[in-house]
Amino acid sequence: MSTATQNIVNKAWNFAHVLRDDGLSYMAYTEQITFLLFLKMADELTRPPYNRKPIVPPALGWPSLLKLDGDELEAHYRHVLEELGKKPGMLGEIFKKARPEIQNPATLKRLIVDLIDTESWSSMEADVKGDIYEGLLAKSAAESPKGAGQYFTPRELIKGIVDCVQPTPDDTVCDPACGTGGFLLAAHEYVVKHHGRDLDPDQKKHLRKSFVQGWELVPNTARLCIMNLYLHGIDADPCPVRSGLDSLAGDPGDRFSLVLTNPPFGKKSSIAIVNEEGDLEKEEHAYERQDFWTTTKNKQLNFLQHVKTLLAINGRSAIVVPDNVLFEGGAGETVRRNLLQQFEVHTLLRLPTGIFYAQGVKANVLFFDARPAQEKAWTKTLWVYDLRTNMHFTQKQNPLQRSDLDEFVKCYNPENRHRRRQTWSEKNPEGRWRSFDYEELVKRDKVNLDIFWLKDESLEDSEDLPDPDVLAQEIVDDLQTALEQFSAVVEGLKE
Repeated sequence: MSTATQNIVNKAWNFAHVLRDDGLSYMAYTEQITFLLFLKMADELTRPPYNRKPIVPPALGWPSLLKLDGDELEAHYRHVLEELGKKPGMLGEIFKKARPEIQNPATLKRLIVDLIDTESWSSMEADVKGDIYEGLLAKSAAESPKGAGQYFTPRELIKGIVDCVQPTPDDTVCDPACGTGGFLLAAHEYVVKHHGRDLDPDQKKHLRKSFVQGWELVPNTARLCIMNLYLHGIDADPCPVRSGLDSLAGDPGDRFSLVLTNPPFGKKSSIAIVNEEGDLEKEEHAYERQDFWTTTKNKQLNFLQHVKTLLAINGRSAIVVPDNVLFEGGAGETVRRNLLQQFEVHTLLRLPTGIFYAQGVKANVLFFDARPAQEKAWTKTLWVYDLRTNMHFTQKQNPLQRSDLDEFVKCYNPENRHRRRQTWSEKNPEGRWRSFDYEELVKRDKVNLDIFWLKDESLEDSEDLPDPDVLAQEIVDDLQTALEQFSAVVEGLKE
């Protein structure tokens, strides 16, 4: 994050403390910033050099807020949110059931004038709204470990994954657990950056209207996603993000050429609905679906099966999965065996700890492609890159950078992944890139894909230990992972 962006995040956080004194939660504050930022950026896009047609009626636009004070401002802000929530398409979805949570008109005025109006948001290269949101999440997670960090995939990881799968202008991209839209936006930006000058009118229309599609269970998170897509030039009707729907509940019938997703972590699946008050209600459930290989309450295995259903023939996918998906027996073995047989499972990236807001997460990225039916197994070779062993990242002191994925992306060889070379060998046992053939994989106990071969230096050399805070965090991560697994065993015994 740049210094300028960091300064804006700090400024935004200082306002959060003011609003917290007024009784506003961090997430409610972030949502209010979302509404105001949208109105400001929508106004900026009507001015040079953009000169776009107004997407917000002038009577409800940003200038209409700037000229008011006191009770008039509060009443007009409420009116703006209500009226925009009645609009069709994505605009209406962004402001659907929007409520003004800032009770003090003077605080609202300060937020509008001092924080948001002083910046030219649209001219910033980075997805600054996303950076601010991520910064607020980081701070919120530090204040409250049960914050909303679960919805945010590290942007540098998303960039690395997208650089591997290389979206094209003709792709249709889906994320069935899209959160704030990180994967969808990154895929869109990749196409604009690499193909923008060569797009024909039909491709430009496709990119704007039908390139991305997502599902997000939590309405407030979906709101952030829709706003982000809208401000990046995606304007589809009906809205491409389906809010408040449990994507696991059934096969939507649509098929996509590219599925990128980081489903929410957690062992148990539950049917989740959003009631009329906008709150989530959950009931534990194992999904009975004809398109699934097995019925299980394990949410991760269900999402993996859901992704394979969403893929069109020859479609590509990358999904973030926790370690248990790689080694769990029973339903886990059934899913892995079928996936290796019926799909081309070609790459596994072992992720380091310390890169997600949720503590104790040990995760991986699994890349696989859909293929037509045949008797022979489609998976020939699984290539594994170990970015975990002897790698130490933290949210604050040493966050994951895109450059940390450079070697992986090079080894992945997006231009021609059928011409790969191992960096591991008998002579170079420290190589992080190694291949395993199909016969070797299916002979492993329970088709276990939890594969590692590098020596852990912290176990080998006591004089070269990581910093105490890193070691302490790793211990906490391991303990939390173990507790989750014990909890799952206990729950299983109760059933």
